[in-house]
Amino acid sequence: MTKLFTLSLIIFIFAANDIFSCTTFIISGKFTSDGKPILFKNRDTDEMQNSLVLFTDGNYRYIGLVNGDESWKEMVWGGYNETGFAIINSAAYNNNSGDTTKLADREGIIMKLALMHCRTLKDFENMLDTLPKPLGVDANFGVIDAYGGAAYYETGNFNYKRYDADDPSVCENGVLIRTNHSMRGKKEEGFGFCRFATATEGLMSASKQKKLTPQYLFSITSRNLKHSLTGTNLMDNLPKSKEKPEYRFFIDFIPRNSTASAVMIVGAKNAESARHTVMWTILGFPLTSVAVPAWITASNALPEAVKLGEGLKSPLCTAALKLKEECFPITYDRGWNYINLAAVVNKKNDGIMQLLKPVEDEIFKTAGKLITDLEKEKKSEKDIIDFYNWVDGHLNKSYNKLFRIKISG
Repeated sequence: MTKLFTLSLIIFIFAANDIFSCTTFIISGKFTSDGKPILFKNRDTDEMQNSLVLFTDGNYRYIGLVNGDESWKEMVWGGYNETGFAIINSAAYNNNSGDTTKLADREGIIMKLALMHCRTLKDFENMLDTLPKPLGVDANFGVIDAYGGAAYYETGNFNYKRYDADDPSVCENGVLIRTNHSMRGKKEEGFGFCRFATATEGLMSASKQKKLTPQYLFSITSRNLKHSLTGTNLMDNLPKSKEKPEYRFFIDFIPRNSTASAVMIVGAKNAESARHTVMWTILGFPLTSVAVPAWITASNALPEAVKLGEGLKSPLCTAALKLKEECFPITYDRGWNYINLAAVVNKKNDGIMQLLKPVEDEIFKTAGKLITDLEKEKKSEKDIIDFYNWVDGHLNKSYNKLFRIKISG
């Protein structure tokens, strides 16, 4: 019985690690071409239904990524507020070595509080300092603000350590990366080293090539099919077509069976331009979904496709999860470890990710023009609402035409 219990515990621990395995990064605005910091999270979780909510329950209005259950009212898993302050997290597993505290899993609560009340990194530090201890967290919190701040806070139950993205002693080219280990903790207690290496390779290359755009950064993170440890690149030997399933082992890539969303917040270069902060979000599964931008507006509107709606679901997430079933059709005997690559990408160029690329390209193109005009004061919040209406129609038409899936209506 003791051996059986021990084996069950080991399986549970590894299963939990597989679920909570986020990949994140920060890029300091001092190293981007436009002076804007970037904050990113590829989210792995056991709650596949993810949506956006625009909250008005704090000192500041904020957009938050939430679960499709009642916890959406109390927990946020990434977002930004109207001052340009933004926050994300990854589980660390090694910030509380030797700590026997039972209180845990309060990261979503901490991030919601931060978005409600914080304007600067200093505000966030003050919050961490004054909240009752233990905090109930073991996390790497990534934070940016509209005053040049960009840092990770490796945070445990009783203390934290700050790492600044513009500090050359801790990072190169203004890029900081965290998966599921803190740099201050014991290495053997951490996880996510393969994903850390994959992200590092892609981001260092992107930085040197000055390709730090949201569209490209998504391609080298949430849709990166390289494995740093084995040297595997699933794009090197594509299946002939989607007609015949071809399976590949799919463990320790940045996108995973447990990936439920990805957010990329392009921050403000100064406090005066905080209203131009934009949050790009991929809901559902990055290989079967597309990125959609959102801003905080006076009307508190969001695109219907990504907004928490009926049944605590968002239409785009629901559509992406439906398509994900084609990628992981084996539902027994740990079939989730094997992806049907033919359904995702193939030589006939009719895999799900390939079909969705032009759909997403059009969103980036249209949004890019709007972002430029907003910053030049040629467009207003009314044009943002018009864009939301356009993107909802664009997604509904595209998913219906390509997959016979309705996003709305």
